[in-house]
Amino acid sequence: MATTALRRKQRPGKDRNLSAAPDPETPASRTPASKTAYKVTGIRILRSEWAKFWSLRSSWITLGVAVVLLILFGAIASYTYSPDAVATGGPPGPGSGGDSDAISLALTGVTFASLAIGVLGVLLSAGEYSTGMIRSTLAAVPRRLPVLWSKAAVIGPIALVLTTIGALAAFQLGTPGLDGENIALALGDDGVLRSLAGAGVYLGLVAVFGVALGVLIRSSAGAIAALVGVLLILPGLASLLPDSWYDTLSPYFPSNAGSAIYALHESSDALSPGAGLAVFAGWVALTLAGAAFRLARTDA
Repeated sequence: MATTALRRKQRPGKDRNLSAAPDPETPASRTPASKTAYKVTGIRILRSEWAKFWSLRSSWITLGVAVVLLILFGAIASYTYSPDAVATGGPPGPGSGGDSDAISLALTGVTFASLAIGVLGVLLSAGEYSTGMIRSTLAAVPRRLPVLWSKAAVIGPIALVLTTIGALAAFQLGTPGLDGENIALALGDDGVLRSLAGAGVYLGLVAVFGVALGVLIRSSAGAIAALVGVLLILPGLASLLPDSWYDTLSPYFPSNAGSAIYALHESSDALSPGAGLAVFAGWVALTLAGAAFRLARTDA
């Protein structure tokens, strides 16, 4: 009985030792779950804009329209070219035998493709202001300017590659139509590849120009009107200037400087391909600077 009483006295102490041990289920013994911090980096912003671009149906449609116009008009101009039109008093230009060459005929559709590509750039940037999505974009990227650079970095190379392929296709499809003509050229002739690649460079810059106009004006309709006015209407209005002024200023207009980039032969009243590229790139850079200033300094 004495042994039993001694055991009973020891049980409370044993129980107290057990109760003092930490409970693995108590909050104090739990390890907090680690949280992964995601940083806003240039690569992530670029990937976001890339995914956003290809997820829009308008991107596919407008790119397809630009390439089709480039190929279609180039092939038609080559197959309808007639050297006898000048002798019979026909109007100059593609399809009539004016002062043309195989490159100028193949790239007849550049003007129409530039409008489609420029509109695509406008929609990529100004379209977010129309839908209000720009607020979500800038909330995710508070520094703002990387959004503009990423949009330009996405659409510029895409437009350059696809339109260069379209220019090559237009030239190759139109070559049989000029078989036996004096203006016929082969792909390996001097300046041919440079001109075709120059058309792609010009259209890539036009796409970036559209992005910049969209951010600067923040209205799809207004930016498209400005794009058309600068590329198409401004050279026509400038013809109202005195001849001395027009001859001096005309080569530096955006569309005229751009056309010098892909011209096969340098004319006396136009810039060289290198100078044309520098001037048109300057116009694009100036517009991008204005867009960046407004994006950084004003509310969305």
